[in-house]
Amino acid sequence: MSPQATAVSPQAMTEAATTPIYAYNEKNWARVKASITPNFLYDEVATGRRLEGADATVEAWKGWGQAFPDSKATIDRTHVAGTDTVVLELTWRGTHQGALQTPAGSLAATNKRIEVRAVAIVEVSGERASAQRHFFDMATLLRQIGVQ
Repeated sequence: MSPQATAVSPQAMTEAATTPIYAYNEKNWARVKASITPNFLYDEVATGRRLEGADATVEAWKGWGQAFPDSKATIDRTHVAGTDTVVLELTWRGTHQGALQTPAGSLAATNKRIEVRAVAIVEVSGERASAQRHFFDMATLLRQIGVQ
């Protein structure tokens, strides 16, 4: 089979990269899990958290969903890079309504709004995301909820 026959279109790559984000927005954990590979690697650069596996990633994302139940990402731009990578420019918005687990411990809800720009570099394998390196400004997030 030629390389062209197995190549994934830029549109399909973008869909594979964005589906986990849209599923998070819905807090549809089954859809998140179905949209990522079983050995998904999640690297949350701002917190230093690096997780391997779909189950561990879903649990981490549930934690964000509990801390910010109304949180949603807007995908501002997508950039296809090469044959297996998509760069997403995002803006996260939400209200801090639950305990936020941080490397320094748990932060009680402040009911303050956040708006944080981010970049996610997503590697795609077939029709699913296989890895994500998520860069966001934790200092800005903490300042917006009144911690710093």
